[in-house]
Amino acid sequence: MDAPMSRAVKSVCTERKMVQERSEAGEARPIEYIVKESQRPADAKPLLASPLPVVHLGQPDEAEEIKAALQSWGMFQVIDHGMPPSFLDEVRDVARAFFKLPVEEKKKYINIRDGMFGREGYGNDQVKVEGQILDWTDRLYLFVQPEDQTKPELWPTNPTSFRDVLHEFTMKTKKLVEDVLKTTAKSLELNQDSFESHLGDKFSILAKFNYYPCCSKPDLVFGVKPHSDGTLITVILPDKDVEGLQVMNDGEWITVTTSPHALIINIGDQMEIMSNGIFKSPVHRVVTFSDKDRISIAMFCANLPGKVIGPVDELVNDMRPRMYKNVKVKDYVEVFQQRFHQGKSALDWAQVL
Repeated sequence: MDAPMSRAVKSVCTERKMVQERSEAGEARPIEYIVKESQRPADAKPLLASPLPVVHLGQPDEAEEIKAALQSWGMFQVIDHGMPPSFLDEVRDVARAFFKLPVEEKKKYINIRDGMFGREGYGNDQVKVEGQILDWTDRLYLFVQPEDQTKPELWPTNPTSFRDVLHEFTMKTKKLVEDVLKTTAKSLELNQDSFESHLGDKFSILAKFNYYPCCSKPDLVFGVKPHSDGTLITVILPDKDVEGLQVMNDGEWITVTTSPHALIINIGDQMEIMSNGIFKSPVHRVVTFSDKDRISIAMFCANLPGKVIGPVDELVNDMRPRMYKNVKVKDYVEVFQQRFHQGKSALDWAQVL
């Protein structure tokens, strides 16, 4: 359960100054952004031995590479994803151009309307629990699939190419996810449609454009607090020049390094549940810098809210008993969102006791 909150917080949301505004004005960080001393990001170590594992899609060893990467890291990078470098640069360019617009232009798409917080639109964290630590980032959330459930009024028209670029990126991402899910199923010796068919033709994709402004005290804040993703699979287009994504691996925080035009793919809690714990949803976070800003684009792919998910039958046996219950996606997402704001995992809620 969430910690008790005032009626004002529960019923009415008010606009809070954007992180980008605070950064550009040189303001001190408000207390609600400062992480507890024991959890601060100064302990990160760069990965020296090797970058994030590479999966070569379409090659004979792709299934083995995916299985090894998801069991050891929970994520991997792909460079043969079918998207030209020039196109990925264009996606990054429209994202950065949007966040560089005057704040009043961006607020045409604000996620607070008539005092009510909506997940879609431009903004930053909603305060949901007492003592919640806020992330040092501004975001633009847009549901991009299914197409008949999108809200075009929240899709920016400035830059003028934003909508067309996002639509194309969505279609290419959808195809990539379908291919990866088939190979992931194959890696577990399942029917190749085991995961993809469960999603159906109209699975949910949420696009999240992130802007991480400079922070004069990056050792005190997170761009995004440590978490796993509550979805099935995530495709990330990282900043081309600035690394800030870190993943927990073998008990240590490791900075993720990738090729310049690679896409990062990581699984979420829904895949851990469906794989009966064979694949682990990785805990990851984002750090900030005092002298450089950063952008990224994440495409979160999930089962539709009404779907019921659980371990695939073929992955439950005497050697590996059922680890998770069957749960409705809508219920899991609700628990996930509550616990995310508290810095907690939701997976234990779905575990078989």
